[in-house]
Amino acid sequence: MRLLVLGLAAGLAATAHAQVKVMLLGDSITELTCWRPLVWDQIVSAGLAGDVDLVGSMNDLGSQCSRPNGFDPNHEGHSGWQAYDIARNNIAGWVRNTKPDVVQFMLGTNDVNIGKRNVQSVLDSYTIMLDAMREANPNVRVIIDKLIPTSWSDATIEGINSAIPDWAAAHSTSESPVEVADCSRAAGFTNNMLQGDGVHPNNQGDQFIAQQVGPKLVQFISDALADQL
Repeated sequence: MRLLVLGLAAGLAATAHAQVKVMLLGDSITELTCWRPLVWDQIVSAGLAGDVDLVGSMNDLGSQCSRPNGFDPNHEGHSGWQAYDIARNNIAGWVRNTKPDVVQFMLGTNDVNIGKRNVQSVLDSYTIMLDAMREANPNVRVIIDKLIPTSWSDATIEGINSAIPDWAAAHSTSESPVEVADCSRAAGFTNNMLQGDGVHPNNQGDQFIAQQVGPKLVQFISDALADQL
């Protein structure tokens, strides 16, 4: 009997300390720039590194980026990809395979610059992605980023950013909350934070994205851990 009790206690302890699976989803701004290691530093500073498993089919990082000790490189950032295609062709398989507890994403820049899609098309893609995330995990917590600006202040990108708060509020639930990380020009992202291509963040821009995304990610990780207890 004593062995049985000890076994049950060990099983409960293991369950209580299951790692929170986090998917960082996006395009080249997720894949090749350097804000992910900066967010990882925030996770480490919060004492949560051992409680987090970053998940995804990719594990690369821009060659210019520092790689902290213990950095988990897995992610789902795909250079050049559009939210439209990810929503319809990829996201269901990705989240079915990994069942993330938290998803953070910034998508839509390529829909505008390459796909020439409008605001509603991008919002519709967000909804398809969210539905797939919830099918894989009904309790998934989601952080949607407002898009960083282009140097030419594209009107469609600004329109997407204006629409994101209402979209998030309409789709957030107590079981599966949706929060906004504001990486937009309105929140303080400037052209000086962009690389010469006018699209990707430079070091300053990476710092800005990490400041906007990291605290919300740390909070959702903490919340997911608390739910296990």
